[in-house]
Amino acid sequence: MHLVTSKEMREIDRHTIENIGIPALVLMENAGRAIAEEVVRWSEGRGAERRCVSRAPRWLVLVGKGNNGGDGIVCARHLVEQGYEVELLYAVPPEQLGGEAAVQRDIAWRMGLSATVYYADGAPPDWSRWDGIVDALLGTGSAGAPREPYASLIRAANASGLPIVAADVPSGLDADTGEPADPCLRATVTVALAFMKRGLLLYPGAEIAGEVVVRSIGIPTAAAEEREVRTFVLDERTLERRLGVQIPLPRQADTHKGTYGHVLVAAGSRHMSGAGLLCAGAALRSGCGLVTWAVPQLLELTLAGRLPEAMLRGLPDGSTGEWRNIPAAELAVLAAGKQAVAIGPGMARWAGDSAWLRELWDAVDAPLVLDADALNMLADANKLADVPPFAAWPRRASTTVLTPHPGEMARLCGMSVRDVQRDRIGLARQFAVQHDVTLVLKGARTVVATPDSDAYVNTTGNPGMATGGAGDVLAGVIAGLLAQGLTAGQAAAAGVFLHGTAGDLAAAKRPSPGSLIAGDIIHEL
Repeated sequence: MHLVTSKEMREIDRHTIENIGIPALVLMENAGRAIAEEVVRWSEGRGAERRCVSRAPRWLVLVGKGNNGGDGIVCARHLVEQGYEVELLYAVPPEQLGGEAAVQRDIAWRMGLSATVYYADGAPPDWSRWDGIVDALLGTGSAGAPREPYASLIRAANASGLPIVAADVPSGLDADTGEPADPCLRATVTVALAFMKRGLLLYPGAEIAGEVVVRSIGIPTAAAEEREVRTFVLDERTLERRLGVQIPLPRQADTHKGTYGHVLVAAGSRHMSGAGLLCAGAALRSGCGLVTWAVPQLLELTLAGRLPEAMLRGLPDGSTGEWRNIPAAELAVLAAGKQAVAIGPGMARWAGDSAWLRELWDAVDAPLVLDADALNMLADANKLADVPPFAAWPRRASTTVLTPHPGEMARLCGMSVRDVQRDRIGLARQFAVQHDVTLVLKGARTVVATPDSDAYVNTTGNPGMATGGAGDVLAGVIAGLLAQGLTAGQAAAAGVFLHGTAGDLAAAKRPSPGSLIAGDIIHEL
């Protein structure tokens, strides 16, 4: 499913009307019908409290002056046909409507639909008359804080306590960033028309929009492709249809452990051995055939038997339990013949570690997954005199996946976390293209960006996964999928989706989201 900006949606609309030839009035009719159907579905099929079962449901439709308002008028007509009592509440005098919205206004007038005009300095609507509200005030084309009379009407609707179904986006919500203006309507259900809008998936917009339902209005999916929309909702359908990944990964009967790849995990140190345990365990649960877990030699006896399915290899560390005494060449030798290598979780830092990683960058032929401390080594290369900045590192023949959280991404880019969060999709895409890597920018709605400029925004996961070790699990899952032959883009997208799904399954079994731990995620993979 495509994930569009307001500008992309305008271009798709124009292309559909002018080049494909579907009239705007037809699109508006389809949109209004879809909204009405969702009102009926929610109010009758989803158990909304009916004020009185002996009468028809009563809904108030808030109408703005643009196309969003026209959608609302069509919705009102179809609700009347369903036996609902409906009233149109215009935010502006009806004669100010233009284009297709004016056509719909005239149809509603000829049909005798009840209508009033709202004035900011007048009395607010009598909300006790209504069972619900349709928000058709402001659409994706609006920008900035709503002005009067919209502002006071939005505040009054929020204070009503009634369920609200929003047309396309809640009024006052930025359709691109998900940031709310003041005021911003809080919806119970949002009916996204034609395509999902970015602001409905990104936080805080995802919470403000309530339940989001995407409905077709007759715009061909190909119209988004022709407008070169390269951002997608990451769900099971996208994995299968766009990325060609079937969940779960299929297996043939006549296979063996070698068929499914061998992962090397270089993770864990004296004070953070658990990171390696989680990463290696997740790689195994992802379905790869073999895992070798490399650790400083001092930890070998302590960790022996903790993960019996993995092959534990202690590397000479001078009895420190730290990686700083292990030459990069030792790890490179161990990486030979592996189908994927994960480096970084719980590794800790030391003087010269950026140069150490730079040596591995050149020496390891297998796909790399760099996480945690390995990412900080990359970031420090940008400010050290004895190591070339990361942008100057040569392109690897094999693929590389980086999995930063916002803090690590800020260090990689030399900016604040606030700036990272301001445009997660754009920044991830730019970084992936510039550095020829697949980037996984973790967080609520994790973004996966590929070197060919595609970006995927994940739909799975929950706040309980904001816990130590969850990122180590993700690194292991992605490495395990790479070892099974998936491309970097496939492995990163599937890994993020499966990681979030496992987290959702784990959270459902816990008494509260905060009681979830990283090991619970592995158990659900």
